[in-house]
Amino acid sequence: MRLHRLTVTAFGPFGSTQTVDFDELSAAGLFLLHGPTGAGKTSVLDAVCYALYGSVPGARQGGGGQGTSLRSDHAAPATRTEVALELTVAGRRLELTRQPPWERPKKRGTGTTLDKAQTWLREYDTTAGTWKDLSRSHQEIGEEITQLLGMSREQFCQVVLLPQGDFARFLRADAEARGKLLGRLFDTRRFADVEKRLAERRRATEAQVRDGDAALLADAHRMQQAAGDAMRLPDLAPGEPGLAEAVLDAAAVARSTAREQLTVAECTLAAAESAQASAARALDDVRELARLQRRCTEARERAAHLEEGAGAYREAQALMERARKAEAVAPALDLRESAEAEHRRAADAEARARALLPETYADAGAAGLAAAARRAAEELGGLDSARRAERRLAELLDERAGLDRQERADADVLQEAEAWLDGWEETRTALQARVDSAQQAAALAEQLAVRREPARQRLKAARLRDQLTGDTDRAVERARTAREKVLRAQQHWLDLKEQRLTGIAAELAAHLTDGEPCAVCGATEHPAPARKVAGHVDREAEEHALAAYQDADEQRAEAERNLGVVRESLAAATAEAGDTPTERLAREAEELEEQYAQARRGAAELHAARERLRQAGQEHERRVAARQEAAVRSAARVGHRERLESERAALEEELDRARGALDSVAARAAQLERRTALLTDAADAARAAEDTAQRLKDADARLADAAFRAGFDTPRDAAAALLDNAAHRELQRRLDAWQNEEAAVRAVLAEADTAAAARQRPADLTSAQLAADTAARRLREAASAHDAAVRRCAELDRLSARATASVRRLAPLREEYDRVARMAGLTAGTSADNERRMRLESYVLAARLEQVAAAATVRLRRMSSGRYTLVHSDDRTGRGRSGLGLHVVDAWTGRERDTATLSGGETFFASLALALGLADVVTDEAGGVRLDTLFIDEGFGSLDDQTLDEVLDVLDSLRERDRSVGIVSHVPDLRRRIHAQLEVVKGRSGSVLRQRGVG
Repeated sequence: MRLHRLTVTAFGPFGSTQTVDFDELSAAGLFLLHGPTGAGKTSVLDAVCYALYGSVPGARQGGGGQGTSLRSDHAAPATRTEVALELTVAGRRLELTRQPPWERPKKRGTGTTLDKAQTWLREYDTTAGTWKDLSRSHQEIGEEITQLLGMSREQFCQVVLLPQGDFARFLRADAEARGKLLGRLFDTRRFADVEKRLAERRRATEAQVRDGDAALLADAHRMQQAAGDAMRLPDLAPGEPGLAEAVLDAAAVARSTAREQLTVAECTLAAAESAQASAARALDDVRELARLQRRCTEARERAAHLEEGAGAYREAQALMERARKAEAVAPALDLRESAEAEHRRAADAEARARALLPETYADAGAAGLAAAARRAAEELGGLDSARRAERRLAELLDERAGLDRQERADADVLQEAEAWLDGWEETRTALQARVDSAQQAAALAEQLAVRREPARQRLKAARLRDQLTGDTDRAVERARTAREKVLRAQQHWLDLKEQRLTGIAAELAAHLTDGEPCAVCGATEHPAPARKVAGHVDREAEEHALAAYQDADEQRAEAERNLGVVRESLAAATAEAGDTPTERLAREAEELEEQYAQARRGAAELHAARERLRQAGQEHERRVAARQEAAVRSAARVGHRERLESERAALEEELDRARGALDSVAARAAQLERRTALLTDAADAARAAEDTAQRLKDADARLADAAFRAGFDTPRDAAAALLDNAAHRELQRRLDAWQNEEAAVRAVLAEADTAAAARQRPADLTSAQLAADTAARRLREAASAHDAAVRRCAELDRLSARATASVRRLAPLREEYDRVARMAGLTAGTSADNERRMRLESYVLAARLEQVAAAATVRLRRMSSGRYTLVHSDDRTGRGRSGLGLHVVDAWTGRERDTATLSGGETFFASLALALGLADVVTDEAGGVRLDTLFIDEGFGSLDDQTLDEVLDVLDSLRERDRSVGIVSHVPDLRRRIHAQLEVVKGRSGSVLRQRGVG
């Protein structure tokens, strides 16, 4: 990920629009973001985070809501807060623009109105060279950026913005605090879920084992309820021996008794089914007799009703026969009506067309009108040549106007070129003088540049010489004090040792016991043991004195080593700086810098002066060429103008002949077109009227012939006999209904079964239904008893099978519980097998911390000149758990100690190395997204000059992999060491940004 450009408007302390060009800042590899406290250095980083994720780091959210806390108090009321960031990630160049919610003044009236937050995402299309819109959805843009970066907002703030204070606390934190930070960065929740899942499985299997015996006994009680008095349960409680065997034996006796009861119920059910079937057959016979008797009675009633409507049926048949004959005449009738309507329309159209013609064409037929139309069309075709002449005349007028414009333009060009060329020599001389002056300044700057670096090095050595002179005196004093302390500690230890040897007999006698041998002489009797004397010293006091002496001796050796290092450094600085006073060297270096800066400013004008001279020469050539071209064009226009005038006179003569008495050729053409169209329409209408009159005559003849053949006296009688579709369907329905009813009645009366049933006595349905109901009730009672016996057997079989399965399941279930319990205890760190009491999540985080420590050590060793190394420790601390310890190994002493013992400066570069290492590990964890731009916030003020140089060298080495680092600090010494700077200047109207030392 590489940042290119950041633009903020009305954001944080910036009241107006400010722009940061990260491409220019990153060109140096290392740049400084500085400014006074409260100016808004960190707000620049907040803007980057807000553009990417729509929110700023958690500690700077503010309490007034997102939109309120981000808006600048210095912004104008009508200016909206906006942050735009242009960056390249995953090979794609994107532009993110975000506007938080904004309470703007209303356009009408007083008060404010709330505008919703806005977000835009665009991508640069390298093929087309333009930006294309991708999305305006907050959710889609958030998912796209998170997927491309592979990091959440918290991870981004931790690995890109590198807050040094957080890592200093991380160095001094306990295992629990480190675990929270690492868990948030590496997302180890899945391992905590594994611990939780194993604990849940342990509780579940434990409950299953505990409830196993209770479930078995509950099944036994259910079997007793199903069997009734046929089962007797043993008087045993859950968990007692023999409970499973006793329950299974009692269940077997109950199943045998239930099967005997089922056999008796099956016999009773078979007898009831036979009786019910006989009663049902008798009831069906009686019902069938009653149905046939009702059917015969209804058929006789329908036959009488048909006899009453026979007359109406015969009349309907006559109407249907006459309508069928008239249907043969219907096509001729339709044809005659269609021909008559068509003739009326054609006659009306002919009358309208003739009304538009002059009276001379009132008696002309269709042929005469068509001939007149052809003559008018021929005359209209003769006007095409006149139209072309008219268009050419207009073009000639345009060409003549163009010649006039070109003549005026060439006159302006000649006048301007002459005026410019008059002052050419004076301009060329002045520009050449500027080039010569800039070349002299560039040569002087090269000479001064050779002298600058030696002067700087000598001044630096002189300042170091002055500093080391004082450091040498202090180191001598510390070495002397350490030697005196060693002598005192040695004398104190020797005095205590001598006192202990004096009373050693009493010390040995204190451990003598009657009957046990003496450690010195071996005797088992101790008649006169020695007594302790006043002022006796024991072994522990002697050992404490010895340890104090050894510590003092180590401090003395360390002080002498430091003294040697300081003296060597002082000799080297004195050899390089000499005896010249530092103030004099500083004045000489300052004067050299001023001369060099002045020469550089003069040399900076060289390129611009050369470019201006080159452009002036090109302009001179262009002016001369323009003057020549204008003169050539002016001569060519004279002949062209004469040709145009001759052609114009010939065209105007031709147009006068074509127009005749009218004003224009177009008016004459319109008159002929209108006459041709009217004559053509009238001829077509006359022919159509003649054709339709003949078709109407033919239709009348065909209609009369069809009516005669169908048996009608006139076509009018045939038309009256026709029926429409609805009347025809209704008449046919009545005829079909009468015929169907007659056929149905005749079929019923002809049935032999119906006639035989009519001759028998009426059926007695009541008695037959009563007998059938009694047999069905007895069958239901037998079936219910049989179903109860079947359910009893099935329930006993089911419960017995479940009880047997429960007995078989208990043994492997207990084995599973033991296995899960061991795994849960191991992952939770409570098992005796887990010697270090390390949880699974802590184990994974310890591996990550080991990777971070290894990555951080590479840079820490360089920052500390090979002295310090970060190592991961999984030792237990007190009675707590282990896994997330972090120690530092001091190569000077060979000892390993906790990172909380580091000094302020040591803590800074250790935390910086840890932050850079963590950035590398989290980047790899997030999918290997390349981070080309990093920011480091504060902490450099706690470093001395040598350590600061080493830290800056480490940061500058990141440039080898095309990465850039921005340092956020207000330490004055960094402004002299880092040339590329982004300064935040605060004022009463808000802060502004200034870029220096770039380009």
